[in-house]
Amino acid sequence: MSTRYTRTVLLLCLSLLVVVSPLVTAHMIEVPAGKKECFFEDLHVNDKMTVTYQVGGGGHLDIDFWLQDPDHNALANHERHSTGTISITARKDGRYQYCFSNLMSTVVDKLVSFNVHGVIYVDDDDTVAPIEREIRQLANGLTAVKDEQEYIVIRERRHRNTAESTNSRVKWWSIFQAFVLFSVVAWQVYYLKSFFEVKRAF
Repeated sequence: MSTRYTRTVLLLCLSLLVVVSPLVTAHMIEVPAGKKECFFEDLHVNDKMTVTYQVGGGGHLDIDFWLQDPDHNALANHERHSTGTISITARKDGRYQYCFSNLMSTVVDKLVSFNVHGVIYVDDDDTVAPIEREIRQLANGLTAVKDEQEYIVIRERRHRNTAESTNSRVKWWSIFQAFVLFSVVAWQVYYLKSFFEVKRAF
């Protein structure tokens, strides 16, 4: 492999990282009860954006989610979902808005983990090198793997919290049963003792 070819590959990799990196972000937010949290992404025509989210804590582990284009037209609307994935291709230039809403709850805050990633559109004509196409596909695959890993982490946290809650309930139920058992035994001893006592006549 020539030195010139190696430099070309390295330059393509660095260029791809510079282009793709601004569109890959991961966040963990807490949405207070009765509130909503909104975010914005500036896209151009044919840019692609994917939003994946997972509710990791709070209430019934559900959240409202919607995505709007620059003209405030709804592109997606989820109600009371615990997880979801939305992928869009921009049809016009402008600022796209997506929100997580906890307006349905007046008491419980919600913990939400979400990822935003996308691909900046580049005209894929014959002048694009095959190695660049492969690098783009590799970047998309790595992003998908990263999203899956974060989803697994959130699910593991939810299952661990459920298991700890179950263990706590079993512990307190066992303590309550033991208390009831000793109370019944003490009452029976007292009752039998008083039953066999001889009352003295004065």
